Amino acid sequence: MKMRRARKKTARTAIVSAPESGLLARQVGEALTQHGMTLVTAESCTGGGVAQMVTRISGSSAWFDRGFVTYSNTSKEEVLGVSPETLEQYGAVSEATVREMADGALQYSRAQVALAVSGIAGPAGGTPEKPVGTVWFAWATGDNVQTACHQLSGDRDAIRAKAVQISLQGVINLLNGIIKTA
Repeated sequence: MKMRRARKKTARTAIVSAPESGLLARQVGEALTQHGMTLVTAESCTGGGVAQMVTRISGSSAWFDRGFVTYSNTSKEEVLGVSPETLEQYGAVSEATVREMADGALQYSRAQVALAVSGIAGPAGGTPEKPVGTVWFAWATGDNVQTACHQLSGDRDAIRAKAVQISLQGVINLLNGIIKTA
């Protein structure tokens, strides 16, 4: 008699799988195509989740230039040119940092539209001033930079998924000239 090894079943949780994100990514592509522009992403807490959503769409190379995943402060400095002074004074999760991330993403790409996101997805890392769920966003086209801070709830995956959705919606809003701030 052969003995079978029991396989442990594990639930695989997709970091970004919400149908809303897929729809938003398609809308981003349509809006960028209408405007004849391309997108670059500078992501920290989402870990490339925005880039993942847009590259799931066939033909996205026509409107998505590249994505930077800069999780550590050192990578933000080295890859995007974020000032060490900004990181020291304001921290990685700040308006100043996402502004510099978006600027650096535009500078080091061929895109005309950038989005940047940096936050605290948890469960650790929060402080009284910046609790878990604090996420800063920036959307930029040249000299026009719009920012927003959101306090998101849920577990790590939920916070990251919501941050991806907000990032994508922000691109649409920027291109439509309607930035909604928190």
